[in-house]
Amino acid sequence: MRRMLLPLFVALGAAGALVLAWAVSPWWWCAAAALLALTSLGVRDLTQRRRAVLRNHPLLGRLRFLPRPDGRDVRGIVYERAEGVEAEEPFGTGLDVYGDGYEYLEPSMRPVDVPDEPPVVRVGGPDCTQPYDMALLNVSAMSFGALSPHAILALNRGAALGGFAHDTGEGGLSEYHLRGGGDLIWEIGTGYFGCRTSEGGFEERVFADKAALPEVKCVSLKLSQGAQPGSGGVLPGAKVNAEIARARGVPEGETVVSPPYHRVFSTPREMVCFLARMRELAGGKPTGFKLCVGSRRQFLAVCKAMLAEGVTPDFIVVDGAEGGTGAAPAEFAATLGTPLTEGLITVHNALVGTGLRDRVRIGASGKVATGADIVKRLAQGADYTNAARAMMFALGCLQSLRCHTNTCPVGVTTQDPRRVRALDVADKSARVYRYQRATVRSATRIMAAMGVREPADLGTHQLLRRTDPTTVRSYARLHEWLEPGVLLTEPPASWEADWKAADPDAF
Repeated sequence: MRRMLLPLFVALGAAGALVLAWAVSPWWWCAAAALLALTSLGVRDLTQRRRAVLRNHPLLGRLRFLPRPDGRDVRGIVYERAEGVEAEEPFGTGLDVYGDGYEYLEPSMRPVDVPDEPPVVRVGGPDCTQPYDMALLNVSAMSFGALSPHAILALNRGAALGGFAHDTGEGGLSEYHLRGGGDLIWEIGTGYFGCRTSEGGFEERVFADKAALPEVKCVSLKLSQGAQPGSGGVLPGAKVNAEIARARGVPEGETVVSPPYHRVFSTPREMVCFLARMRELAGGKPTGFKLCVGSRRQFLAVCKAMLAEGVTPDFIVVDGAEGGTGAAPAEFAATLGTPLTEGLITVHNALVGTGLRDRVRIGASGKVATGADIVKRLAQGADYTNAARAMMFALGCLQSLRCHTNTCPVGVTTQDPRRVRALDVADKSARVYRYQRATVRSATRIMAAMGVREPADLGTHQLLRRTDPTTVRSYARLHEWLEPGVLLTEPPASWEADWKAADPDAF
């Protein structure tokens, strides 16, 4: 009822003005007319289905564009593409192209035709028997519980419409993930939600049964995430309703704690062997892991374990420290973890240097929102990208920064049934589909303008960065790029100490 208070007060004001106009002065007709117009607008807000914020906050929600959070330019692009409007900008860019840090892509004097169909990336190494064709842009990990049931269902139906993948996040497989018909990447975190023993360990039989579902195309082991690497999560018991408890395999109404580390392995060697076991249990479906990069030595230890055991993941998702859609401790979000550019280059170089790059696909996530973002990440070493907050914008997120309070005004990050009902699944799934399609189309148009037909043909020399007002350098010169297998023969001086210290039997 609270959402109707403002329209109700306006209607009462209109009634009062009508009485005054009749009994006191005809001038009150002006006030009555204005208030009656607002009352009609409030009724319209309550009954329409396209704007969740207006259904939850009639009249008041129309003030939502007065505060303009950071990233409004990106939000504008996402909103326009979600609406099916071409994102065009008159009078050129408003960016300072001579400012330090400005990055741009190198066009070709001989561009190529834009392909009719966007390219896809085959994910599946030599030990994978059910490879998957990954889109260039997919839905990044966001759990049911963090997101509302309507938000999860809309994302999944959007993925089904567009033929791209939807990462479940670590909160388990819910009915809302499975009802939409979209391709799923089932993410398993330290809490093993959805395949969890009563003691909080990993339950192989349950994992195998769910991984066999046709909707599950890949399985992913989450080591860490950009927003809070190295930290476990806590879901208060008050938020663990029956549906969330069922999806996560935990008792209803009890607080759930995710440890900061995995119980099933403690060394790099044990980790890669567990990945091999996951792939076996999943019937040969693509299996990988996600991390926010920290110590280069530790990642090299994982590479040494891969070489020693003859086991490689089918994919690795690099999550940048700038990413993360959920709430996290302020100090973690601001100071811990490697940003996506450096993390992505580290993982790409380590795999190249150990001769493993052709067996492993790399995904990149962390504030990916536009076609240019996709192309930049591909040039830096990724094979495909994932987006979280941009997909939330496509759902109608206003960036009100109330994700952790259960009071999201548009029904995206809340379990409050009254707020959730305002998010219309049919409308929002179409918005997610249109946004992803237009953004991938933008990426292919940019690549064509660069003279590139396939993502693998992008080079580090085609991405440039201004380092000061008079100096521009390509990524080929800004960063060190290893030659295939060089760490196994003659490690460069800059990598030698980390390579020697890397131990496959100790993190």
